[in-house]
Amino acid sequence: MSKEDVVIRDYREADRPFLRTLYLSARKTGWTWLDNRRWRLEDFDSATFDEKIVVAEIQGRIAGFASLWLPDSFLHNLFVDPAWQRRGVASALLAACYPLCRGTMALKCLQENVGAQRFYLHHGWKIISSGVSEHGKYYLMHRRLRHD
Repeated sequence: MSKEDVVIRDYREADRPFLRTLYLSARKTGWTWLDNRRWRLEDFDSATFDEKIVVAEIQGRIAGFASLWLPDSFLHNLFVDPAWQRRGVASALLAACYPLCRGTMALKCLQENVGAQRFYLHHGWKIISSGVSEHGKYYLMHRRLRHD
């Protein structure tokens, strides 16, 4: 599969049921160090409330999504269906987010999520500081956008 096979489009309300499942599944698969017993499908709704959501499709099937809090150019979520990981989906989603933001983009990456850290560092993000959230220690990461 090539990056050309990944189509990025705007979120549609009809995507919600599948994206709820994807969000829950991807967190359970990827965040194994956390207690997931209280996680629910509806968590997607609160995690993306009032955010810009873009969806990645491959051959008409949803493979991932990203959500942005546009007022702060903050990448809040980027999740790929475990079945489609390591196939360019996350890179395509990230690339689609850049033109939607201005100045410097920011995100928080859990320190336990070493794979995500490597991904963002590979894509030009820099660790700016660290902190603690309800999910544990995180790095605040920034990426200066070139189109400003």
